[in-house]
Amino acid sequence: MYYVNRDQISARLNVISDLTDALRYIAEHWDGSLLQGLAQERALHMAIEIVTDVGSCIIDGFIMRDASSYEDIIEIIGGEGVFPAELHEPLLGLVRLRRPLVQDYYEWPRNELHPFTLSTPETLEAFQASVEAYMARELDA
Repeated sequence: MYYVNRDQISARLNVISDLTDALRYIAEHWDGSLLQGLAQERALHMAIEIVTDVGSCIIDGFIMRDASSYEDIIEIIGGEGVFPAELHEPLLGLVRLRRPLVQDYYEWPRNELHPFTLSTPETLEAFQASVEAYMARELDA
């Protein structure tokens, strides 16, 4: 039997609604200011952390192979059918932003609207729906 920490997964997925609202607001009101640039960075970073945290919980709970990197988390849960194939590249691209945001932050172009700010809300919503459907399918069957 699996021990999947549904509370941890739900707590993280519940942040998605606020985060998608924030990303959409930033995109719609973009003015290139430092404040908006920093807000964009934090929102994208949170999106990455939600996806990787949820992915790690799923990997641990369903006893999947250990991930060797953030990208590997996406590979593993995608390969296990947690989300559909069309989400693979958007999620992988999002996770690949982690290094520039967290380690190379001094080079991040804060005055530019990043394309992922526009696409991430839809990606996160689809990810959430996919995770919820996967868990219902695997745990409630």
